[in-house]
Amino acid sequence: MQLIQLLLPLYDNQGRAFDSAMYLQVRDELIAGFGGVTAYTRAPASGMWQQGEGAAVRDDIIIYEVMADALDEAWWRDYRASLEQRFRQDTMVIRAHEIRML
Repeated sequence: MQLIQLLLPLYDNQGRAFDSAMYLQVRDELIAGFGGVTAYTRAPASGMWQQGEGAAVRDDIIIYEVMADALDEAWWRDYRASLEQRFRQDTMVIRAHEIRML
């Protein structure tokens, strides 16, 4: 079984908050495709990374996750590209972990 996590930004590159409808759309797409979704939205996580020689870049995110029997990497690459366009991001992180149900 696979646990797939989507790290979704709260703000665009100019610091403007995304409309809540964008997250509802992603939630509904994941529920339709995977039968459910878990959303970590109460306390946004903060990420920082070095971009070239400049100052560190900061991003506040929420995490959506789904479970799937198998990982369709081509589908997830296409979905990531769609999210990058919708959220106006150069790169978005979608990661998968193999898990074992206990």
